[in-house]
Amino acid sequence: MAENSGAAAGGAIYGFGLFGAWVYFWQEADGFWEHALGIVEGFVWPAIMVYDLFTALN
Repeated sequence: MAENSGAAAGGAIYGFGLFGAWVYFWQEADGFWEHALGIVEGFVWPAIMVYDLFTALN
């Protein structure tokens, strides 16, 4: 049971980040398509953040 505790914590952190991103993008959106884009951005923000981090480190 101890082998999966790190994976569960990572999933919880990602979930909080996902909901936080959705709240942020939802508040910034004005129309229907901006809200739809905000939902998609909530899913892909970790990849964008890691890409920007690696770009900055390069």
